[in-house]
Amino acid sequence: MEKFSCSLCGSVWQKQGKTNCWSADPKTAPAKPGYCPSRKHLALIKKSFGRYRGSAEDARIARVATQVEGLCYERAEGGALVARWNRVEDTIAFAKLMKYKRIGIATCIGLLDETNRLAQILSAQGLEPLSICCKSGSIDKHEMGLAEEDKVRPGTFEPACNPVAQARLLNKAKTDMNIIMGLCVGHDMLFSKHSKAPVTTLVVKDRVTGHNPVSVLYGQNFYHKRLQTQPVEVARARGKKGAGKRDVKQT
Repeated sequence: MEKFSCSLCGSVWQKQGKTNCWSADPKTAPAKPGYCPSRKHLALIKKSFGRYRGSAEDARIARVATQVEGLCYERAEGGALVARWNRVEDTIAFAKLMKYKRIGIATCIGLLDETNRLAQILSAQGLEPLSICCKSGSIDKHEMGLAEEDKVRPGTFEPACNPVAQARLLNKAKTDMNIIMGLCVGHDMLFSKHSKAPVTTLVVKDRVTGHNPVSVLYGQNFYHKRLQTQPVEVARARGKKGAGKRDVKQT
């Protein structure tokens, strides 16, 4: 089983401002660490890069993505680089450079207002937004085999999310690219798996941080410290004195 640990180079970057894979001069570059994937798999890396040459879709997407990366910055007085575009602007620029027109939006029902605002912006930019809500069809969660206690509010009607239907409906509409707007973990995977058009994510669902999940990764953050010392418990207890507890096998 292969093990890759590029994250460990974060400490190298903090100390030296560069890593082995980002250095203008190989002679002064930090040493290639033992866990570097290019030690054993350089041939695979170079072969993969070959997909960015030519006129196939992968090549076009890779080149345009790299162009957008460059356009995201401008050089300020004194030579400093300054970021000038946010993610919405990045997405619009990418769509325009790819000559995409029909833009699908797979949205969480909790982000309909944000999705409407995004649709208005896309329309103003000359694009054609099409949005599909996760709860379309309003099919009860019971029909997928879930127990009453698995609901957010047991004892009430709750429709299940249907990301495969979202993807298939946007496939039917022949969208050029699709945007994920706050789909749940797992639902976003299913949507991406079944979407025929390329998929990008604009909003990641995070109910605690206001959809800003990276905030829990900062060292001084309470969640970062807690998650380093306490396991995430997946067994659910409802009611008093353990009523409704279920044993959940943790993997």
